[in-house]
Amino acid sequence: MIPEALTANPTVAALADLATSAKFEFSELTVETAPEDIVEALSRVKYDLNYERLTSVTGVDRFPEEPRFEVVYHLQSVAGKSRLRLKTRVSGTNPEVPTATLVYRSAEWYERETFDLFGINFSGHPDMRRIMMPDGWEGHPLRKDYPITGARY
Repeated sequence: MIPEALTANPTVAALADLATSAKFEFSELTVETAPEDIVEALSRVKYDLNYERLTSVTGVDRFPEEPRFEVVYHLQSVAGKSRLRLKTRVSGTNPEVPTATLVYRSAEWYERETFDLFGINFSGHPDMRRIMMPDGWEGHPLRKDYPITGARY
């Protein structure tokens, strides 16, 4: 749901057909989309709205809620002096989102990190493998149900 106060915002207006919700808190705009629409939303903000910089991609574990995970993209328009947070939610069983590397090359490492620490797969990613944990490591340490004691490899 998009609040009426945000409908005049040019970023929200450009994403209105893709957005499932939007809010403006702490001087930053957050727009949420469905996972299948995230690449289109990223393309629009980069090419139409000039958010030329992807500053990070990360995950949030909302366990025990379902959909369990949020994938969060932080974007910056240097010329426009503004920031944007795009979010999408994915299920806890087989969490998967299309890769953003087709739009922002810098997403490659951030998506690998999110995969490694949360277990969220990015379909179409050119090199989806662990980046933080050793190859033999079991599990994903930033999941809320991850055991916090004992050796893992």
